[in-house]
Amino acid sequence: MVQFILGKVRDIMEIARTQYGVNPVVFLILYVVPAPFWYYTIFRTIRAVAKKNSRDLMLWGMICLVLTIQPYVYVLIFGRNMPWWIYIIIGLLVAQGIFSLVRKLTKKPAAPAGTKDGPTGGDDGGLDP
Repeated sequence: MVQFILGKVRDIMEIARTQYGVNPVVFLILYVVPAPFWYYTIFRTIRAVAKKNSRDLMLWGMICLVLTIQPYVYVLIFGRNMPWWIYIIIGLLVAQGIFSLVRKLTKKPAAPAGTKDGPTGGDDGGLDP
């Protein structure tokens, strides 16, 4: 069973190399290796948002975006003879990466337990409206 699955994976990888000009191993390396750096850029981007530092926000946001889309850009640059729907999928994946980054950056942190949002600091003497 395992040999059968590995054989099919090898066949698919060979098709990707010969027919489309994309090396799946290179794609996986570009996808997996930057993961720790991607999480670090998310941390630094959120930190820049918290400190309201627009210069660092743009820097770390752009680095995060580059790390997100680099494997797909590899496919776009080196891929050939690909069906039209592959370009649509890659475009959707890049758009989803941008959307996720923007959503993480604009997400409002939750208020600490036991406090209420409001101009008076949330101390209403324990009375609920």
